[in-house]
Amino acid sequence: MRVVIAEDSVLLQAGLARLLGVAGIEVAATVGDAEALLAAVAEHRPDAAIVDVRMPPTHTDEGIKAALVIRRQWPAVAVLMLSQYVEERYAADLLSANTSKVGYLLKDRVADVAEFVDALRRVASGGTALDPEVVAQLLLRHTNGPLDRLTPREREVLAHMAEGRANADIAETLVITESAVAKHINGIFAKLDLAPGDGDRRVLAVLRYLREG
Repeated sequence: MRVVIAEDSVLLQAGLARLLGVAGIEVAATVGDAEALLAAVAEHRPDAAIVDVRMPPTHTDEGIKAALVIRRQWPAVAVLMLSQYVEERYAADLLSANTSKVGYLLKDRVADVAEFVDALRRVASGGTALDPEVVAQLLLRHTNGPLDRLTPREREVLAHMAEGRANADIAETLVITESAVAKHINGIFAKLDLAPGDGDRRVLAVLRYLREG
């Protein structure tokens, strides 16, 4: 796997490059602003871009805007956003069009190298990785809507789906069988009015979850 890192903190940039190198992931370029990120992606066409949400010059949303450009112009390039704080609005913006090849993690998550690398590989292979803390805040802020139809266990399962976890991982985490997970997922689809012909219902359920949150 080849990646580009966009992070204006020199220490974090170097740390990311080092830990990815140890994990056998090639770092094609490291940059410190959004303009340089887009140039690097155009030049190297990496498998994934790791992008800080807030970058120069204003340190507001330059990173997320650049990520949206990457999603439009180079859809084959996966995007893994890093943020210092939970900013679920940016996560929803990033996932509004497509939930494949995208992730949104807190920078603290980098400290768990195995978990971070696993999330990066999952995103690069076409999946989703949403930080559990973002999921938790979405649940806390949720008020009236379709999600109110779900049972507490179904909400737990949907939260893990939003993190990009497979049925086997969800079953292990919740200490239930995979068949029970599948049953809960079918219940989620039914209660969110997602019919078998509605494309990728798993993705649509996560999008509904984000929008309701």
